Amino acid sequence: MSNIKTLLITGVSSGFGRALAQVALERGYRVVGTVRNATAKAAFEASESKNAFAYLLDVTHFAAIDDVIADIEAQIGPIDVLVNNAGYGHEGVMEESSLDEMRQQFDVNVFGAVAMIKAVLPFMRQRRRGHIINITSMGGFITMPGISYYCGSKFALEGISETLSKELATFNIHVTAVAPGSFRTDWAGRSMVRSARSIPDYDALFDPIRQAREEKSGKQLGDPIKAARAMLDVIESRDPPAHLLLGSDALRLVREKLHLYSEEIDRWEAITRSTDG
Repeated sequence: MSNIKTLLITGVSSGFGRALAQVALERGYRVVGTVRNATAKAAFEASESKNAFAYLLDVTHFAAIDDVIADIEAQIGPIDVLVNNAGYGHEGVMEESSLDEMRQQFDVNVFGAVAMIKAVLPFMRQRRRGHIINITSMGGFITMPGISYYCGSKFALEGISETLSKELATFNIHVTAVAPGSFRTDWAGRSMVRSARSIPDYDALFDPIRQAREEKSGKQLGDPIKAARAMLDVIESRDPPAHLLLGSDALRLVREKLHLYSEEIDRWEAITRSTDG
């Protein structure tokens, strides 16, 4: 048992979490998954693998996280890899979307992930080993109208991940921000929270975007199982990246963004330099 690596995956009942758990169990890992209800817990633990364990946990219940992590460490074993997968997408024009919706988006996608990291880190730091995978999004690099809260949360998690990787390097703890493009998960379907429309001025811009996203849900290019295999390849690497894009669409769109950003920096370089002493 001591040679089996333990992965802790948040939000293991759907999307990338479910795919990663499936592939990891097939490769012989021990997988601990967090779920939000007893039905999902029973379903995950009913897996044919004896190495599947589930814990009831909502990552926004911050006060409960430390006890769950301590129990996993004591009852199941050292957590070798934390995968922060729990999250969802909020869709809505910013002017039409409430601050409460923004708070909830950040509570799940940012504060929940950070709370999990803070609970796991003392154990990893004591052992001087570990790996943290934060599943972000190509929306942590590029932006699109109508998902400002989502992109903001993923930009935040990208920045936190990169900074954390520098803080933990001397402890042999790796941090990788995995940024998927469009995959066949429930992100744009039942998992997405959509704000009601209220301002006609945005109709021409946003209505076609919302309609296209709904129509493409379930038909995206990316395969979650292949994404899971890619993440496990990163976990098994001796020199994992700080950032990893998944999907050809993410690769294309982020490269375009970086190219345009570089051009803009060059175009305004004189103004940029003019502020020195």
